[in-house]
Amino acid sequence: MSDTEKPLLIKRYASRRLYNTETSDYVTLDDIASFIRNGREVQIIDLKSGDDLTRQYLLQIIAEHESRGDNVLPINVLTDLVRSYTNQAGSMVPDFLAASFEMLQESQSKVIDNFGGIANPLGLPAFEAMKAQQEAFLKTMTGSWAGATTGDKPEPEEKSEAELDDIKKQLAELQSKLSKLGQ
Repeated sequence: MSDTEKPLLIKRYASRRLYNTETSDYVTLDDIASFIRNGREVQIIDLKSGDDLTRQYLLQIIAEHESRGDNVLPINVLTDLVRSYTNQAGSMVPDFLAASFEMLQESQSKVIDNFGGIANPLGLPAFEAMKAQQEAFLKTMTGSWAGATTGDKPEPEEKSEAELDDIKKQLAELQSKLSKLGQ
């Protein structure tokens, strides 16, 4: 197993400082969030007790982003999550969330692949810039959810030819609209 496949071990000292064992330096929550966005798994361990604190710190990273206005989780989702902790349906929630994020990742991957195939018939610089920006956005979103799922992954459903044809048709319509805007 290569170093990038193993989780990055972060140790929390009694002073609550976080220590990156690979680079032998202290890190912040923003640093840890950056590692995760770049596709790296992390594991945060309390040095004294040996307790795994990863979940606690990931939740803290999410809470800080939400409090800064980077609202990803709608209020109704947060409310439902709180409710799931108080009823028996809570046992289904982790599996449902994992499956939902996996489906979202697959969909975004397909959009990126399909969007890459759209041509710029008029050679408009604005179109190329928009296309590059959209691809970067989708890659960022996909990367930020990498590793969000755990456990056994269900087999992906086979997409029918009709669904693929429908997607191609939608892309062609989008390309046509963009061409008309450039005229």
